[in-house]
Amino acid sequence: MGILIHIGSFLVLSFLGLPVAYALGLSTVLAALWIDIPLEAVMLKLSDGTDDFALLAIPFFVLAGAIMAEGGMAARLINLAKVFVGFLRGGLAIVNVLASTMFGAISGSSVADTAAIGTVMIPQMVKNGYPRVFAVNLTICGSLQPLLIPPSHNMVIYSMAAGGSISIAHLFMAGVIPGLLFGLCLIGLIFWAGRKHNFPKGEVIPLRQAVKIAIDAFWGLLTVFIIMGGILSGVFTPTESAAVACLYAFCVTMFIYRDYKWRDLPQLLHRTVKTVAMVMILIGFSAAFGYLMALMRLPALASEYMLALTDNKHLMLLMINVLLLALGTFMDMAPLLLICTPIFLPLVIKLGVDPVHFGMILITNLGIGLITPPVGPTLFVGCAIGKVTMEQVSRELWPFYGAMLVALVLITFVPALSLWLPSVVLK
Repeated sequence: MGILIHIGSFLVLSFLGLPVAYALGLSTVLAALWIDIPLEAVMLKLSDGTDDFALLAIPFFVLAGAIMAEGGMAARLINLAKVFVGFLRGGLAIVNVLASTMFGAISGSSVADTAAIGTVMIPQMVKNGYPRVFAVNLTICGSLQPLLIPPSHNMVIYSMAAGGSISIAHLFMAGVIPGLLFGLCLIGLIFWAGRKHNFPKGEVIPLRQAVKIAIDAFWGLLTVFIIMGGILSGVFTPTESAAVACLYAFCVTMFIYRDYKWRDLPQLLHRTVKTVAMVMILIGFSAAFGYLMALMRLPALASEYMLALTDNKHLMLLMINVLLLALGTFMDMAPLLLICTPIFLPLVIKLGVDPVHFGMILITNLGIGLITPPVGPTLFVGCAIGKVTMEQVSRELWPFYGAMLVALVLITFVPALSLWLPSVVLK
């Protein structure tokens, strides 16, 4: 009965429209009262959930991404991508995907990527003869790459949800190939659609102009090498790299590019603080929620139930994928990472799945949920920027779902895609 109170109250409160963080908190209090657990213990777990040095990476990465998103970095990366692929048929669409790949290695946020890349690319694609809905769909799907490509703050959340036992550096390295694979699947779709709909070709950029564009984009791209180079060389930890990236992004934006006005900086900081506050409240309540789940043996019971259905690793992963895709349609990514990780991770570890590999599966699944109605924050942002309705976008998303599911299947059933790079780089 305690489990029913715990999970049932959370679902009811969520469907009533209460913010997920508060639904987690209230359902935890109700369950604690029902099974006679002192509320002081719940509050201590809430405090413990946010009392972790590694979590400092989240505000720093969010702030660095916000500074770069609004400081002219997106436009420079788009120009750089045009140098390499802009002359192909459907080249502007490929530029969209590549720009998201490069910007994702700086922002780590799907919503920030959609806002930064979409603001520039969607009007350009429409002006050059691409259907508006196609441009929006491509932008929102391409913006899922930052969830996998380091530095993704969602990997920090996954590590914390797993009890801090999974190395963030290993997760960062594990996401590189899956993130690139995700982009390649979208590019494959573009080549197919380009032939079918006769997408326009771009122009070859002269060498002198290409060199100038590359130099202009160099300072932003250097952020990636500072973050990953510092981590891999052992100069600083992933958390410290976030602080370094934040300071570097500020210096490049305000003193080199100088596209951002000083008077707008307080508003940017205010938006960042609001975002981080929501995430930290969510993490704290999720820690208390997970504490109650552990007391009532919910993860163990879920594992026993699912293992009773099958002990085949591949079939189990398929079942988990379907369940995660369904859950992603009505809940945001961060709370699902915090709720699902302690439930499914012990189960897949029993079946021999590496926890780093499972992190890539989990993040890819829940990332697709960000563009799936009815609750898809990235979908909403893309529709607002592209000035189209959610219904219009949803009707034409199916080919993109096909490309993304190909990537998901490969990431799920080919573990080497996630595990090879960490095994080589982080011996």
